Amino acid sequence: MAQEDVFKKIVSHCKEYGFVFPSSEIYDGLGAVYDYGQNGVELKNNIKQYWWQSMVLLHENIVGIDSAIFMHPTIWKASGHVDAFNDPLIDNRDSKKRYRADVLIEDQIAKYDEKIAKEVAKAAKKYGDAFNEEEFRTTNARVLEHQQKRDALHERYTQAMNAGPDLQELRQIILDEEIVCPISGTRNWTEVRQFNLMFSTEMGSTADGAMKVYLRPETAQGIFVNYLNVQKTGRMKIPFGIAQIGKAFRNEIVARQFIFRMREFEQMEMQFFVKPGTELEWFKQWKETRLRWHKALGFGDDHYRYHDHEKLAHYANAATDIEFLMPFGFKEVEGIHSRTNFDLSQHEKFSGKNIKYFDPETNESYTPYVIETSIGVDRMFLSIMCGSYCEEKLENGETRVVLKLPAALAPVKLAVLPLVKKDGLPEKAREIIDELKFHFNCQYDEKDSIGKRYRRQDAIGTPYCVTVDHDTLNDNCVTLRNRDTMQQERVPISELDHIIADRVSITSLLKTL
Repeated sequence: MAQEDVFKKIVSHCKEYGFVFPSSEIYDGLGAVYDYGQNGVELKNNIKQYWWQSMVLLHENIVGIDSAIFMHPTIWKASGHVDAFNDPLIDNRDSKKRYRADVLIEDQIAKYDEKIAKEVAKAAKKYGDAFNEEEFRTTNARVLEHQQKRDALHERYTQAMNAGPDLQELRQIILDEEIVCPISGTRNWTEVRQFNLMFSTEMGSTADGAMKVYLRPETAQGIFVNYLNVQKTGRMKIPFGIAQIGKAFRNEIVARQFIFRMREFEQMEMQFFVKPGTELEWFKQWKETRLRWHKALGFGDDHYRYHDHEKLAHYANAATDIEFLMPFGFKEVEGIHSRTNFDLSQHEKFSGKNIKYFDPETNESYTPYVIETSIGVDRMFLSIMCGSYCEEKLENGETRVVLKLPAALAPVKLAVLPLVKKDGLPEKAREIIDELKFHFNCQYDEKDSIGKRYRRQDAIGTPYCVTVDHDTLNDNCVTLRNRDTMQQERVPISELDHIIADRVSITSLLKTL
């Protein structure tokens, strides 16, 4: 099945099973804004809990805060967002559609990579075990031609982005590469122009006295302006970190790919404050730590890769992305950046306040450097849905759709199913739920055949089901079914908590780190 079709099925599945709904749907929706349903919010909360505990529970020198969405507008002047938080946009005159010029070019680079990959796959299939991929990549004429074009485009694009970006050159690249509008199929492009992504509003009781404020485009600045408060009240010593989960807002003109790029989204960010000169060592350490966190979910190492930045932001001296293999290619789910001392220095300059750290060990004051780890919760959610979605052909010829979610993140951990709706079985099932609901999220279901109920639980990713039958009333045992293997075993009710709890707890994931 084409990956594009797989992605459409995942989007449809999210709505059908209560994970994600288009926002304001009865009013025809609001572009690039989504609501999380009853299963989606549970999965999202579990993702956030996994991240939060991996930061503040496992590290003595990391604490959390919750800063306000509205902040003093000068903060965004100091951070550079007022002047430089822009996307290069280009319009197609025929379709009247607007695109990010940099994304169009990056997609073109990806097309060259796809052509090379197809040539390699074709040759691997043809030559079998005798195939030498490295030799093929360096000698095959078609591969070399594609690689040459790809490298030349990449070099030109990098130079254009590093030059400000050079908007005229970006447009020229689009024309020279004969990139067409996906809608109209034409190359009738406008000039490229910059567009600021921040939402603004007014705060105050009267129009004359109102102050222009912004909805924060990132959560990091709330950490920076509070770092000294946290350091002093918590008696923190460098190195230390501050973690935060919160909403951010960006007026994305080219929002796309479901919840991958939205206008209202949630971030999980940790800013780690270090002594100048040690930042690159810490950057390397956090790169490895964060990749381990992702891989612990069990989707396979081949689903992840680093993408080191060649074009660095003005505040950074090192940056990398952790990318996950989505149905539409490898895409960023987390960024790790060495932000130097740019943010703290800017806030010191614009506020006029001394926010240097006094180091009691060296008896000196300095502005700390910062390593940032930043995840989009919604992107993480999407990567987990994509990694978990599976269509399996069963021995009886039927197909089942199953979400093989990591058990610790699943919205429902255990479904309790009475075999029939009579003979005291529902009451016994309720007894089991009343006992276990204090330990993990349980669901009761008595509608339809037991097979259909299993399928419903498979579709929302419930790792375990127990069936209460007539024998249960005599032997106090139930049939425990595993979602992934579909294997069933008879177990005593008294052992259910012991059997299931550890397998479905966040703690079980944290222990693998």
